[in-house]
This record gives sequence, structure tokens and C-alpha cells, in this order.
Amino acid sequence: VPGAHEGRGLGNRFLDEVRRADALIHVVDASGSTDPEGRPCQPGSYDPCADAEAIEREIIRWFADVVLRNWGKVAKLYDPSKGLVDAIASAVSGLSVSRGAIARALSSLGLGEKRPRSWSEDEVRAFAERLFREAKPMVIAANKADLPTSRENVRRLKEVFEPRGVPVIPCSAEAELALRRAASRGLVEYEPGSPEVKVRDPSRLSEAQLRAIELIRERVLSVWGSTGVQDVIDTACFKLLKLIVVYPVEDPNRLCDHDGNVLPDALLVPEGTTARQLAYMIHTELGDSFIYAIDVRTRRRLGEDSVLRDGDVISIVAAKAK
Repeated sequence: VPGAHEGRGLGNRFLDEVRRADALIHVVDASGSTDPEGRPCQPGSYDPCADAEAIEREIIRWFADVVLRNWGKVAKLYDPSKGLVDAIASAVSGLSVSRGAIARALSSLGLGEKRPRSWSEDEVRAFAERLFREAKPMVIAANKADLPTSRENVRRLKEVFEPRGVPVIPCSAEAELALRRAASRGLVEYEPGSPEVKVRDPSRLSEAQLRAIELIRERVLSVWGSTGVQDVIDTACFKLLKLIVVYPVEDPNRLCDHDGNVLPDALLVPEGTTARQLAYMIHTELGDSFIYAIDVRTRRRLGEDSVLRDGDVISIVAAKAK
């Protein structure tokens, strides 16, 4: 709510969740039927762009206040021989921002060579906003996209936010929930993110249920291509965070773990992850005793610094514990 950065509403408790997040999914009522306080209102009577702007503004104000409060630490920790990134990373470690995000923010503003004691408050705030956008990328889930008032609002949200690097995905959480429930009961064939839904046996559904599925087809799937819910998650993981999927296996021949489970895990890891870093993600001892990894598809040995690719199936070879 407005004033969250000053503690209003859930205030700091909500913003602490932001601190720990890698990316943010902002769910906006694209139909314009929810006011700034979260109360229902006439569809189309409220501007969802204003809602999205207000939330973004509150989060950035809070983030900038935290950076500004810690700028004295940055100045004290700054060592010209080590550079500004080290000092900032140490001073604002509680915000869970990467060194890469700090470096990109400094570079984009041309402030990397300026001593922190000489920065103005405006420069610190400008840096904090840039750092927030680099460290906590956001995607807007334009929910209730099935309602008539949503189409124009989705267009406007895209027009306002996508030039800032904030993707806007139209979605219908209600439609996704209905389809998943129907699929779990064996009434329809549906995969999250799919543009289609197939009724297994129409005789098992009432007329109202059949009509509901047809409305989802007409108002959601045929208009937007999917319910959008899976698209939001995929966008956050693969476009904003640039994650890849890697499949670790214990047995490179049978593609299984020690219990015989085939391809038991699919790990989301950052682009640039190395073989040894993957070993540490699986278990600390595996990383410590790493010898080499095997690319199961090509049968090649991979050294500790070998960078993994999306879809790799990897087996780690490590020294046996004594």
C-alpha cells in the first residue's frame, strides 16, 4: 500500500521478503476492479498502471533508503586498490545483491571511478534505483485478463513498463486454477502453459462445467495463447534470471541415482555455472572432493571450470571419502 516504505500496512515485513528475493512477480488487477487499498471496485474504474507504478515506487524508495543509510559504511570500506564494488557489496550485503549487479549499475551510470565520499545524495539514490532494477528484476502478471476491461489496460501496461525492461504477461489465475483442478480429477487433458484443453469425456461434466471450459477457451486461451501463469514463471526464471536447466545423475550409463530413479533432479542454475559449482550445489563434500564431471551425452570429461549448458546431463566423479 502507499507508504509501505515508511512501515504502513505490512510495511517492513513485506519489504523484507523483497530483500531476500532474486526476482519479483508483481500481480496486478488488469481489469481495473481493485483500488489502491485492495478493495473491490467497478471493473475499469481504476488504472492498473497507477497500481504498478505505486508498488514499484514504494519498493525503490525503501531500497534507496537502505543504500543511503549504509553509504557511510561504503565510504569507510572503500579501498581504491580493490575498487568500489567490494565496498558496496560488503556494506549492503543484507540486500542480497550480487557483485555483478553492482558492477552493472555503476557502469550504466558512469560512477565506477568516483570516490564514494564525493557522491551526492541524488547520485546515491540514482545508483540505488539502477541497482534495484539490476538485482531484483520484475515481471508484471496482468491478472484477470479474461475480463473485457483488461485488453486495453494490458496494452497500456506494456506500453509503460516494457520500455523499462519490465515484461508484462496477461494471465488468468482463475482459469489456470480451474483447469488444473479439472485435470487433477481426470476430466480434461491440460498442461500448464498449453494453449489447448481437451475434455476427456463430456458426459462426466455438467452443462455449467462444459460452458465454463468453453469460456476459458474463448476469453483466455484463444485471446492470449495460454492462461499466462506458467509464462510468468518461465519469464522470471529464464529471461530475467537467465537460469538454465541441468540434470545431475549418479550413474552416467543408466541416467539414474543410487536408488535407480531415472533423471531424478532438474536443477535451475545460473548461466555460467561450472562443473565444480554444480557439485557444490548437490553436496558440499562432492564439491570438496571433485575430480571431474562427465557430459553424459558426449561422454566427454569436464574439468572443474567447464561451463555447463542448458539441458546438460552431468555425472560428477569425486574422490571416495576415507
